[in-house]
Amino acid sequence: MARDSGVRVEENGSGRLVSCFVALGDSFTAGKGLEDGESWPDRIARGLRMRNPDFKYSNLATEGATSEAVLEQVGTAIQLEPDLVSVICGANDVLLTVRPDVDGYASRLAQILDGLRAALPGAALVTATSPEGWNFLELGPRTRARVVDGLGKVNEATRQISAERGVPCFDVVGHPGLADAENFGPDGLHPSAAGHERAAYEMAQLLRDEFGIDSDGVRS
Repeated sequence: MARDSGVRVEENGSGRLVSCFVALGDSFTAGKGLEDGESWPDRIARGLRMRNPDFKYSNLATEGATSEAVLEQVGTAIQLEPDLVSVICGANDVLLTVRPDVDGYASRLAQILDGLRAALPGAALVTATSPEGWNFLELGPRTRARVVDGLGKVNEATRQISAERGVPCFDVVGHPGLADAENFGPDGLHPSAAGHERAAYEMAQLLRDEFGIDSDGVRS
């Protein structure tokens, strides 16, 4: 059943029209290493545009962005007046330091979601957790243990904060696609085009189930 959240969209047959989609985040959302149009938000946007020729899309995500950097993306996002916003961050809060500040991450994610909700009360907001380990990324035993522990704590914070605010969260932890080498690029960390295609399919399902928003042409 679609979430009754007051999303500012128009009914269109079996689904709803989105007027503007803005994606916030790090390299996962930015589509590092991919051609234009191959990232998961690009694919979602293409499907939404098929339903609404006046649709607008902006991907504000940047490579290496921490939750602090994503918080800085919020002001620009609000100015674009979207009715669909994705916020995915947290991995770099762990990967770029040996001592992750989980409480700081939790506070910033809460600020991000609260700021978007306050300024865009009718918008559909979605987020996601991060993988807690990469099968195809070479890490030493101690580094891997630190990363897994840090990401586990960050993901738990993401689940709690999003649940408290009624923001749907795509939980990727334990997803079978993480065990498929085809879904990762040469560095073993960032998703390949195939991985983004699968992520787009999963996100499209979440949007349909939670908000009644359909993305034409998005497939697994």
